[in-house]
Amino acid sequence: MPHVNPTGVVVPSVDGRSSTSALGRSVVADALRGVDPVGARGAEASTDWRHDYLVHFRRLVEAGLPSRDAALRIAGDGLASLHERMRYRGTPDGGEEPLGAAFNPGGPPLATVTVTGTGEAERELVVPYRGRHLCGEELDRQLEGWVAAGTIERSCADAVRTVAANPDWLSLPGRSVVVLGAGAEMGPLRALLRWGADVVAVDLPRPAIWQRLTTLAERYAGRLHLPVAGEERGADLLHDLGRVAEWIEGLDGRLVLGNYVYADGALNVRVAMAVDALTVRLRERRPDLGLAFLATPTDVFVVPDDAVDEANRRYAAATGIGRLRRPLRVLSAGRLLTRNYPSGLYPGINDSLVPQQGPNYALAKRLQRWRAAEARAAGVPVSFAVAPATRTRSVVKNRLLAAAFAGAHRFGIEIFEPATSNTLMAALLVHDLNAGRPAQEHPWQDEACAAAHGGLWRQPYSARSALGIAVLMGIGAARG
Repeated sequence: MPHVNPTGVVVPSVDGRSSTSALGRSVVADALRGVDPVGARGAEASTDWRHDYLVHFRRLVEAGLPSRDAALRIAGDGLASLHERMRYRGTPDGGEEPLGAAFNPGGPPLATVTVTGTGEAERELVVPYRGRHLCGEELDRQLEGWVAAGTIERSCADAVRTVAANPDWLSLPGRSVVVLGAGAEMGPLRALLRWGADVVAVDLPRPAIWQRLTTLAERYAGRLHLPVAGEERGADLLHDLGRVAEWIEGLDGRLVLGNYVYADGALNVRVAMAVDALTVRLRERRPDLGLAFLATPTDVFVVPDDAVDEANRRYAAATGIGRLRRPLRVLSAGRLLTRNYPSGLYPGINDSLVPQQGPNYALAKRLQRWRAAEARAAGVPVSFAVAPATRTRSVVKNRLLAAAFAGAHRFGIEIFEPATSNTLMAALLVHDLNAGRPAQEHPWQDEACAAAHGGLWRQPYSARSALGIAVLMGIGAARG
């Protein structure tokens, strides 16, 4: 079957074919070069990026830890490298152009259709959880239970409680949230519509998506604004950035641009880059623009001292599967059930990168973290939240990850259902837009604030050293 060049925002070609490995190596090296030239040379020299990226993505965090300036230098240089290297191709037979060509006019302007809901706005924060609907004292007890179990950080519980105590915040009066990837399971669209907010939805022009979203909008209390071209609803961020940018730029009121896009493999890098290019363009034209991001817990984060201490206390206690730690470590030559953190080393670095998700996923998510750090330093209002591991369709279709999720509770990790995750994350968005976040000295502290990591930061074992056992236990549970 003949090779057909992809169109829209594309990964640059190497020897006639796009190479995400070459892109990843180059971007990581560029990001590191200004603060860690040895690390940059190491990334450039990698011959097996699919395996080696785990080390280099951790080094991006380690190299930025000594100072705020170092972390922001890495973020800025990484973003600059991506914007310089990524390309745009208008037709399969056309050549690659600079990324800015993605904003060339692409047809008549997009129009707006507004769907106004007929439901009554919810005036109380209600979180669905295991068949119950938590609110008031019951929600408060569950938040405290999650903190005690090490599932979320106390700052996360405090933020959700603040929203519960201020239900007039829920409808976000005076603001509209632009939900890029409106159909995403982790996105806030459903919760915001329930609460009576104005939501601007952008997703692919696929009838099934818009039938579902408009049905939700009609059922709930908010207003849904969506782009249309003739009879077609939706817009393609990869191919139609110019018209999408003009459409969003022309919307009334204060806007928050929320990034909830996801795709598989190399397409994830392309769509993440399209969103970032859109973000840069809209910030130039809308100085009132705010930004919102969700981070995955399966990444590398710097964590607070008390998370390190709690994980090490649990390691010392050796309960549950920990009773078999010594023989398992002997049999595995030390690879299984290793400590999450060295004792006495602060702050800790939690490395929960999952090889099965791959370097493209890691690059797409790191791009978002870099943009959040850069924008926050520039004075842009930013909502950034680490979301818990969640049983979304995109994750559980990977059989190994599905099995790992099924066995994760053996290690104190809670895997959330989408309805619980997206409501909690929407509540954190509401908190950040109304109350803001306290000023922090270092970007890692901004990322750690209000994190809902599901327990990965406070469990006794490093994620990769427990992954294989979790998979085996999960497979057994599924068969049972």
